Amino acid sequence: MLLGLVDAAFSGFRAYAGSDARIRKHRTNVRAALRGLAVGAALLLVPALTAAVVLLTAADPSRTYNALAAGGVGYLIPLTAYAAAVLLSLAAYFFLPFRAGTLAMVIGLGPLTLLRPVAVVSACVGALINGGGWPALLVGTIAGVAVLCVEPVVHRRWYRMEGLHPEVDTVCPGA
Repeated sequence: MLLGLVDAAFSGFRAYAGSDARIRKHRTNVRAALRGLAVGAALLLVPALTAAVVLLTAADPSRTYNALAAGGVGYLIPLTAYAAAVLLSLAAYFFLPFRAGTLAMVIGLGPLTLLRPVAVVSACVGALINGGGWPALLVGTIAGVAVLCVEPVVHRRWYRMEGLHPEVDTVCPGA
């Protein structure tokens, strides 16, 4: 949940980034991150409710709980590796000299942003092969779709400029 909420805040920022030419935009950056956080928190209720329904309808709730816990660990392993790579890129951006930091942003955070769906798919596979079975795969898939839909939802709701980013509208159809 924590990784999902942090990702949601970054998604809110990414939805806003580049849509404002002002130099000093700290307040608007924070507002964009908070919008992403709010949307992410709402969307992440869906996998939490799914897990609750799976547990409440299971023939053996104890066994299902154990499967969900094992799947959760398997889900976190690839996401932790991905988050570590993102944190390393962010650290390079903030602590290296300007040119090196900019290079870290271009060769680190840019491709890592594009690899978010791959990280989610890897997490779902990790949940399945770590013993989570179909319940963990179901909850993990819904959680993955939720975090991947934050940025398109925030972009469409607050920052959409006709014709500027048509590819954003295809990431999460109907957002």
